[in-house]
Amino acid sequence: MHQFFTSPLLNIIMNSLTPFKVFSGTNSMYLAKEICQNLGVELGQMNIQHFADGEFEVSFEESIRGCEVYLIQSTFPNSDNLMELLLMVDAAKRASAKSIIAVVPYFGWARQDRKDKPRVSIASKLVADLLSTAGINRLITMDLHADQIQGFFNVPVDHLYASSCFIPYIQSLKLENMVIASPDVGGAKRANNYAKYLNAPLVLCHKQRIKANVVENMTIIGDVRGKDVILVDDMVDTAGTICRAANLMQENGARSVRALASHAIMSDPASQRVMDSALCEMIFSNSIPFRGDCPKVTTLSIAGLFADTINRVHENRSISSQYLL
Repeated sequence: MHQFFTSPLLNIIMNSLTPFKVFSGTNSMYLAKEICQNLGVELGQMNIQHFADGEFEVSFEESIRGCEVYLIQSTFPNSDNLMELLLMVDAAKRASAKSIIAVVPYFGWARQDRKDKPRVSIASKLVADLLSTAGINRLITMDLHADQIQGFFNVPVDHLYASSCFIPYIQSLKLENMVIASPDVGGAKRANNYAKYLNAPLVLCHKQRIKANVVENMTIIGDVRGKDVILVDDMVDTAGTICRAANLMQENGARSVRALASHAIMSDPASQRVMDSALCEMIFSNSIPFRGDCPKVTTLSIAGLFADTINRVHENRSISSQYLL
């Protein structure tokens, strides 16, 4: 009888001390641990069992009944990361979690946000539907490739910006003749926000693609002669566009060229392209783990940003003060 009453009592006490629980998928563990350090909580225990045929099973190794659960998992390549997140959400729902918040620093498939030619899928809408159907109550993400993806969800979306990490770093460089540039017209709004905040001129690059990841032609709109250029983008995949833009800036008289991007996809041969380019520095957040060998790459942590957001969401406080742009 003594043991029967002690265990529920301890559970009540522990739940009052830890009002929410944080869990992580396999490949976002590095970031989840840092977020938990900032939050001052322990990372939740979860097991992912792999079978011989590549299938896997997700199970929570502690009770989450009635808990507010935060599931940290970016959906960067390959597709197992997305599938793992979906199974985490489903397992949490079936374990009677009070609410399920998906924390997805990098939302993959976001480049497929519209029909740009006949007979193609809109993958970002499909992924939004999958997460909603699986059972999320909220999404926390960062620097979506297109802002309108927020509208693909029927649950609240907290869309964060890595600018709160990048801008202090840019300011620490103390560049006297800084110019903000966008490697393509599609990123003009993002670059313009940085230019306004930093009180710097804006330069645009106009590119023409012959197919995905291949740029045929690029021209500069604006003056970069004698300037310290900072190229702003949301992601770098093969680094073809960003490196071509950097080389073009140098050819047009730029004194130095740096680039920053929220998500370091960095598919081969991206690292080599960055090394061979005019870029003196390539700045990323750690939404995706950069495991390449490139001394030009600087990685800034977003763990504090996400930890503060989780606290604010849990306490029903506004997150708008986090937005610098």
